[in-house]
Amino acid sequence: MITDYGVAGLGVYFWWRLLVDSRQRQVRVGRWWSGAFLATAIGALAGGTSHGFTTYLGETGWLILWKTTVYALALASFCLLVAALIATFRGRTLTILVTLAGSKFGLYALFMMQENDFDYVIYDYGSTMVIVLLLNTWTWLRQRTAAAQWIIGGILVSFVASQIQMSGFTLHRHFNHNDLFHVVQMLGLALLYRGGLLLEDAG
Repeated sequence: MITDYGVAGLGVYFWWRLLVDSRQRQVRVGRWWSGAFLATAIGALAGGTSHGFTTYLGETGWLILWKTTVYALALASFCLLVAALIATFRGRTLTILVTLAGSKFGLYALFMMQENDFDYVIYDYGSTMVIVLLLNTWTWLRQRTAAAQWIIGGILVSFVASQIQMSGFTLHRHFNHNDLFHVVQMLGLALLYRGGLLLEDAG
């Protein structure tokens, strides 16, 4: 619960800073990138509460919070993907790709109506991260942009975090794989935030 709340607090801070920055620079990509941090914060807050207050929530209360978590994190994934597309493409190509990203989010949302396993959240988020990684690697190879370097680093750290979560690796009975996942993910968020401050709309 505590590490979840730490992720939530960091997410809110990064969301606000990126939102202010995107308004000052008048870039669309920053607004979408900031939205990913807000959605992450909501998911972490709901997830932490569901972990910490399970015995008080009842089955219905727990389910509502858990569904909030899985859908908020999917929304974060969607926002990151749209931001990466805006930073890479323009015009009709961008419209088509954003539509496909929306379809991916819609299919996930339908599927998760009957599922509660967090592994599916990792699969959705992970697939988005792979796409964003490929787009930023391509951008870095062509333009050597500083934003791409930070984002690539953040994604790689996020991959390590997800592997920790899925492995069940535990350092201590009071600091399990979920706690370690959150701590490592906070570093990934910091790197992604730094990259987001440097992102520009394509063209």
